[in-house]
Amino acid sequence: MLQPKQRNLSEWVNFLTTTEIPALKQTARNLTALVQDEQHMCARSIAHIVKYDPLMTVKLLRYLQQHKHRSQEHDVVEVEQMIMILGLETTLNKVSAKPLAEEILGRDNMGALVYLLKTAHRANIASSYAFDWAVRLHDLHFEEIRIAALLHDIAEMLMWCFAPNEMLKIKHLQKLDKTMRSVTAQESIFGFSLNQLQLELAVKWRLPKLLITLMDDNCSNLQRVRNVALAVNLARHSANGWSDAALPDDYEGIAKLLHLQTGDVMTIVGSHKQHEESTSHS
Repeated sequence: MLQPKQRNLSEWVNFLTTTEIPALKQTARNLTALVQDEQHMCARSIAHIVKYDPLMTVKLLRYLQQHKHRSQEHDVVEVEQMIMILGLETTLNKVSAKPLAEEILGRDNMGALVYLLKTAHRANIASSYAFDWAVRLHDLHFEEIRIAALLHDIAEMLMWCFAPNEMLKIKHLQKLDKTMRSVTAQESIFGFSLNQLQLELAVKWRLPKLLITLMDDNCSNLQRVRNVALAVNLARHSANGWSDAALPDDYEGIAKLLHLQTGDVMTIVGSHKQHEESTSHS
């Protein structure tokens, strides 16, 4: 296998197109328990597990796009629908929760694993915000918006799995220089940005066009894209603590999006925060 530092952008795209995407250990555990509980096994119960794991979600989506029937006219993004199209048996056998991200990284890369799990957790929080705001805006594409927020940083998660040392170098560069932008750090280590990688993967994997647009911050003139970007930013900044200096700007942007006062936005976010805290302690 080529060393990660030898790969250019197109080589990474080819590698990530042909390699098995890993799943998180918790997802594999939950699916194993569900398979043993035949009474409750259905597309909805499988979807309920898959849709909280960004890696497993994109794995399912990539498989569906690669095996799409000509008769399938419309792109499908909703996890439960994807499982229904493929069938339960195909989903569980062909899109299995293997390999495990935790096993790929192993004990030598615990630091990278922590960052991967934090990024996946942040993606879930972002997807929850984006979904909530889409419903408030009466946007019928709320599920696509939720998935776009969940997968917004999928290239970052994949690189934590397959290039952990390089990703840690990027973190180190940013710690040495707090003003260094992520893109600059990424380009200095990889020769390309993770956003470039993500858009190339999305095209190569033939992901639904709406999803590609929603994940592209360059289309921020569209309300749906702003929704996703703001949700991702809020999740990222709040992960640093609720006193993060970037949060007031986030609240202002969300207030404009939802046509609310900033104080109302802080109340909405506060109720989310309490929910997250209660679920993490339960």
